[in-house]
Amino acid sequence: MVERSTRFLLLVDLPGNNRAEELRDGLIPALYSLPAALRKSLTWDQGSEMARHAEFTAVTGVPVYFCDPHSPWQRGTNENTNGLLRQYFPKYSDLSIYTPQHLAAVATGLNNRPRRILNDDTPAERFARLLSTAT
Repeated sequence: MVERSTRFLLLVDLPGNNRAEELRDGLIPALYSLPAALRKSLTWDQGSEMARHAEFTAVTGVPVYFCDPHSPWQRGTNENTNGLLRQYFPKYSDLSIYTPQHLAAVATGLNNRPRRILNDDTPAERFARLLSTAT
């Protein structure tokens, strides 16, 4: 998950074969780690991994919006983040070999990496500022 305005990244470990149930069950606690003011909506692409989106919304009260098929420009922040993640996880990598600790280290690395779009602030810096105003 990527917070849109700060580019702050939360990576979720999905044990097993990453079915829709596992994504739903992994996203719920990740979402609840955020303040309520930041849990407004989730935007997703057309992947089958969000097949349980209605159950996710029923549990969390957070609506899930879907981008149009073959329209990556509708989710630019996510597409850019995917590109950054490819530096750590090449396309078609077996993600099951990575531990939750490794995922946390990757997220920390990316969250502490200055971004031009943030005027060379890091996502962690911007997220901390957002949290100070959201609580």
